[in-house]
Amino acid sequence: MALKFLGIWPNTPDDGSPTIWQDEATGDLIIQSWKADEATIRETQEVGSVPGHSTDVPEHETVIRLPFNMLRFIPCHEDAGSRTDKATGEAGDNDSEDDGGNSGT
Repeated sequence: MALKFLGIWPNTPDDGSPTIWQDEATGDLIIQSWKADEATIRETQEVGSVPGHSTDVPEHETVIRLPFNMLRFIPCHEDAGSRTDKATGEAGDNDSEDDGGNSGT
């Protein structure tokens, strides 16, 4: 696995700061961030995702909270219709309604 560093929490202290890498072979994002607190996990369970899907978090998964200012480091494919400028963190036009099948509808 070859990872590419994408970004770290601005003005980071020495340890424990949210960081994002990308697996260059698969495109997967590897994210270090804060674990979600119990209230956030309960809310995700109340909101749910797709009908009929369990709201339990399996042992091999976790829920993290990624700070808003880290979104600028998430890469976007050229054809996705929405781009974020890494330098400014500002989103561009969003012409795409495709959610990659994650809407649950």
